[in-house]
Amino acid sequence: MRFALFTTNLAGGGAEKALAKIGSGLAGRGHEVDFIVCEDAEFHAGKHAPPAGCRFHALTKRAGHGWLGKRRLAWKLRRLLASHHHDLLVSTLPFADEVAVLAGVPRHVCRIANTLSAELARLPVARMQHRAARYRALYGSRRLVAVSQGVADDLHSQFGIEAKRMRVIANPFDFAAIRTLAAEPCPARPDEPYLLHVGRFAAQKRHDLLLAAFAHAGLSQRLVLLTPPDARLDALIAGAGLERRVTIADFQVNPYPWMAGADLLVLCSDHEGLPNVLIEGLACGTRIVSTDCLSGPREILRGELARGLVPCNDANALAQAMRDALAGPLPGADAVAAALAPYSAARALDAWETLAGEMD
Repeated sequence: MRFALFTTNLAGGGAEKALAKIGSGLAGRGHEVDFIVCEDAEFHAGKHAPPAGCRFHALTKRAGHGWLGKRRLAWKLRRLLASHHHDLLVSTLPFADEVAVLAGVPRHVCRIANTLSAELARLPVARMQHRAARYRALYGSRRLVAVSQGVADDLHSQFGIEAKRMRVIANPFDFAAIRTLAAEPCPARPDEPYLLHVGRFAAQKRHDLLLAAFAHAGLSQRLVLLTPPDARLDALIAGAGLERRVTIADFQVNPYPWMAGADLLVLCSDHEGLPNVLIEGLACGTRIVSTDCLSGPREILRGELARGLVPCNDANALAQAMRDALAGPLPGADAVAAALAPYSAARALDAWETLAGEMD
C-alpha cells in the first residue's frame, strides 16, 4: 500500500511525533510512505527528525497561514500527489486538514489529536464561535480518525459529527524500543532526585498549576521541565520563588532516559487528545500523576493506576497526589501491562492498514 501523511511542520509536539511514528511504522511493514509537511523552517524549536523509511517532502520553507497561504500550499500538495496513487492520505492538525481539504485529494481522512471543544473553551466568545463554525465546516462531513474515545465522544457531542463517520485509532508505541532508548546514557540528566514534566509551554499544559502544586507540596526533589526555554516560563518560575529548584532542560529528542530516571512524571493539562507522555512514562516504569482532563488520562490510567488521577485546576489536590505517589509503591507490573496493551504499535498499524483497504 501507499500512504501519504501530512501535517503542518515537525515542531516538537505530540501530534507531529505520533504521525512520524505512524509513518516509520508503516514503512517498516514494507508500505510506501510519503511524509509531507507544509513548512520545514529552521525557526521551530525542538524539531522532530523526519521519520525513518519515508520519503520526506516540504511544500515550502516557511508557510503563510492566511487565506492565500493556504491556497498556495493546497496547490503545491495537489501537484505533489497528482502523479502518485495513494491508498490513504492522513492529515493531522487543523491547518494541515484545511490545506488537504482545499487540495481536494481523494481517499483523505483527518486525524483529530486533541479535544477541540476544550481548546475552544479557552477563547473569547467571538473567537470561540468563529472557530467552532470553522471546525464544523471543516470536519462536519468528512471521515475522521480520533486518537482516543474521549476525542471521538467530544466530536459527536459538541460538533454533531456522526459516530459512524469516525474511527478511534490510538497512537502507536513500540514499547521495546522505548525501553532500549530509556537505557541510553544521559549525562545531562540531574544527579539528584527529580520530578519530571514533559510538554511545550502552552496554556493547555498548565505550567502555572504545576509550579503552584510543586511549591505547595514541600518535596525534596528538583522539578525538571522538558520544554524549550521561554521568558514567560522563566517569569512564572521566578514568581513562584522556585528559581533554584526548577530546571528547564529544553526539548529532548530522546526523553526516555529522563522519564526512566524520574521519581515521578506529572501531567497537569486542562485537556489532551491522547497524552503520549503517560503511556511512555508507564513503559519506562515511572510513577504517574495526572489531571483527569478531557481526554485520554482516564482511558490510560485504569485499575490501580487511577489513584494517580486528580481534578483539573486544583493545585492542592495535585500537590497531595504527588506526595501520595512518592510515598507509595511503584505501579504493579500487571496493571501497567493492562494499561499499555491497547497502545501497541502492531494494533495501531493494523488499524491504519484496514482503513486504507476500505477507502475505495
